[in-house]
Amino acid sequence: MQKSEYRFWLISYWFKLITDYFTGKLITRFTDMAYPKSLPYIIANEAAERFSFYGMRSILTTFLVVQFFNPALNPSLQGIAEAQANEATHFFVSLAYAVPFLGAVAADWFFGKYKVILWISILYCFGHLILSMFEKDFDVFRIGLVLIAIGAGGIKSCVSANVGDQFNAENKHLLTKVYGWFYFSINAGSAVSTLVIPLVYAAYGPKWAFGIPGILMAVSTLIFYSGRKTYVRVPPAGIKKDNFLFISVYALAHFYKRKPGASLLDVAKERFNPEKVEDIKAVYRVIGIFSFIPLFWAMWDQNLSEWVLQAGKLDRHILGYELLPQQVQTVNPFFLLLLIPVFNYGIYPFFERRGIKTSPLRRIGAGLILMVISFIVIAILQGAVDKGLSPSIWWQVLAYFILAAAEVMVSVTCLEYAYTHAPASMKSTMGAVWLLTIAVGNFFTALVNRSISNQGFFSSFQGASYYWLFIGLMLVLILIYLVVSPRIKEQSYLHQ
Repeated sequence: MQKSEYRFWLISYWFKLITDYFTGKLITRFTDMAYPKSLPYIIANEAAERFSFYGMRSILTTFLVVQFFNPALNPSLQGIAEAQANEATHFFVSLAYAVPFLGAVAADWFFGKYKVILWISILYCFGHLILSMFEKDFDVFRIGLVLIAIGAGGIKSCVSANVGDQFNAENKHLLTKVYGWFYFSINAGSAVSTLVIPLVYAAYGPKWAFGIPGILMAVSTLIFYSGRKTYVRVPPAGIKKDNFLFISVYALAHFYKRKPGASLLDVAKERFNPEKVEDIKAVYRVIGIFSFIPLFWAMWDQNLSEWVLQAGKLDRHILGYELLPQQVQTVNPFFLLLLIPVFNYGIYPFFERRGIKTSPLRRIGAGLILMVISFIVIAILQGAVDKGLSPSIWWQVLAYFILAAAEVMVSVTCLEYAYTHAPASMKSTMGAVWLLTIAVGNFFTALVNRSISNQGFFSSFQGASYYWLFIGLMLVLILIYLVVSPRIKEQSYLHQ
């Protein structure tokens, strides 16, 4: 079998497998009459969305370089072209993680989850259509990216909660198992897409590479719509005045009324429910920890852009097969799924048995340190590349392994910390704030790359020095964290 025939067979096989999964055939094999009939439609929509998002993102940065910013592959322009592509990618991701807050407000206050998911899915499909049809027109192509970012963000804020809405007192015992399948579908969609879409891109070009995720998203949207009669729909609750935004703005506007020794937010108790004001105080304590996280995401998200460009300059031969640069990132979800149980059932208990308490704040600090170590590996690799060498891709795989460990200790721990340290009425708000840390981190990385491409303040930080810049910033942040974190007041709301 020729290499091109093998690739075609592999793409066709995975396309059929994914399509079967998304249409609910595989899901329904594992369900029975006790499960809500709406689940296959909801999970199919989410799996296809993750496939489409990570599939197009897996090739986005390299595509932008060769298609728009350096199509002639001029070596003297490559550094600036890569900075421009990284800038566009990180702005795209920043928007995608800023929109969920607006999507949650639209669903909870005005339209309900079903309408928001349906409308956003349609918008999502148009975004993919634009990418596949206008791959040579950057101005129109960017419009497609914006639509996809809005779609990804709008769905992200609603789908998980919509799953929980489908259960009642009779079948709520199945909720944990269903969420397990739900998150498996997310990881399966993203992992498979980062393997398949680069193959499609290499064999058939950007039209099909951007088009196939769009086709799957369109099919999934039709499936989601066809299940409209099976959904439990929680009606929108209208505008709630006792919310995080209104109370915070009111307190800030009336800061001059604050009594000596009182909290700034106490001013809002004269107009809003005092209990809600106290709940928001707890949110700000969690935000105090979250303020250290954007730089973590500014570095983490580079594994899907800057690291991909670096992989193209490394020796990618593994076990006799040459990986495409965009496929290397597939090891990240694999390592993540591997390391979560290792940390939960091995590493954390090991230290606890020896009297070393692995508190959430200590885990986060250790994760930030691991992020620095992973970037040191990448920086050393880039130094070798800058000298004209082509080191083995196994060194980048090592960096991915350390990165996954950092993600377990920071991301997973922060999600737990946000849930346990936020009052019941504020847990959804904390979910939105958490996603905003990702948006802020990517926005910062985009600004750094814009400065490089425009010969601005950060223009001297190219090649290995680019990664050393982020390493230096993170080291400073870690020092501040070590001073501040022990002074942060902790209060658990888990049993309230």
